[in-house]
Amino acid sequence: MRQCMDAENLHRRIKKIIGQLNAIDRMVEEDVPCENLLIQINAAKGALHKVGQVVLEGHLNHCVRDGIEHGDADKTVQEFAKAIEHFSRLS
Repeated sequence: MRQCMDAENLHRRIKKIIGQLNAIDRMVEEDVPCENLLIQINAAKGALHKVGQVVLEGHLNHCVRDGIEHGDADKTVQEFAKAIEHFSRLS
């Protein structure tokens, strides 16, 4: 996996999301208005979705390309379709 994506970028994004989740947790304790809480939840959800996009793009540019060029193209496309299906369930 590390060879097909920028792990440092992913770690940075994930740490930011963890910070957002910790802030949301504090907001619950501080009895912040529901609308403000939902805004922050949506921001964290969007950031997590972006992490998935980065992973999927890396998978496409490295693993899928390699599978098509040096392996079984039909199997590679089928596996990529499954990866997209898994990712789309997250939305």
